[in-house]
Formats: sequence, C-alpha cells, structure tokens
Amino acid sequence: MASQSNKPTSVHEFTVKDARGNDVDLSIYKGKVLLIVNVASQCGLTNSNYTELNQVYEKYKDQGLEILAFPCNQFGSQEPGNNEQILEVACTRFKAEFPIFNKVDVNGENAAPVYKFLKSSKGGLFGDGIKWNFSKFLVDKDGNVVDRYAPTTSPLSIEKDIKKLLGLPK
Repeated sequence: MASQSNKPTSVHEFTVKDARGNDVDLSIYKGKVLLIVNVASQCGLTNSNYTELNQVYEKYKDQGLEILAFPCNQFGSQEPGNNEQILEVACTRFKAEFPIFNKVDVNGENAAPVYKFLKSSKGGLFGDGIKWNFSKFLVDKDGNVVDRYAPTTSPLSIEKDIKKLLGLPK
C-alpha cells in the first residue's frame, strides 16, 4: 500500500537544473523566502515584471529573499530561445541577478515536478493550471507555499507579503 509520506511537503525537497544544466538542490534555500516565477523573454509582461523583480530582489536579497526564475515556452511561444539566449535577455538586457533555471513546462504531463508541487499547494482562481507567463508563488523559509499571484500582479505589490515572511516591519 502506498504511503502518503512519499509526497513532497516542501519546495526544499526538489532538485532542479540551472540554465547551465547543473543540478541545484532547492534545500540550499532553506531559511530564505522564495518568489518563484515562470518567465518569458517576449511577453507583453516581460519588461514590467523583470524590472520590478529586479527592484524587489535588490531591496530584499540581503534580508533573505531569493527569486527563482523558470523560463517557460508554453504560453504563446514567448520563450523560444535556448538557455544561453534566455540568460542573455535576463542577465544582459534586464540585468537580473537572481538565479535563472533551465527552461521547463509548468503545465501538462511534462510539467516540472516542482511546478506540480507548487500548483497542488496553491491552486489558482480557475483551477491549478498556470494561466500565463509571470505567475508567481511565494514560499516561506520552511519551503511552504504561502501564496500565489496572477501574471498581471505587479511584483512591487507583493512587497508587503514578502516583508511579512522576512519578519521585517511593515
């Protein structure tokens, strides 16, 4: 009989690949607040999201925030490039300093296991599926998914929730 104990209970239980193909054990982020985002280079939301994600990261990275960006090409084929091209856009054009991971699927049978976990922890307004680029999941220091935000939610508008999880004054 299968036991429920095999089911992941924390984001920290996953290993993912970074954009250069190296394994990254997400347990290295224990004790940090995480904002996990599926990103795309050619979306109408790209400029505002990368700009604001950078602002939030710059402001809180030294206080325990990490932003984990997972490129995804499932929405309007707006992330068609390979990992090298994606890094070029994220790190050169947008000066992103937060980690960019390997391109993944976030929906469907081939969805990355970490995304299956995120979606099962916090379903969206219209079911579990990710609706578009720049969906955001806020994860506490213990790896629990605390909240989920729509693609159109401005990263700056999440700041109060990030501060609360970091234990910072309002």
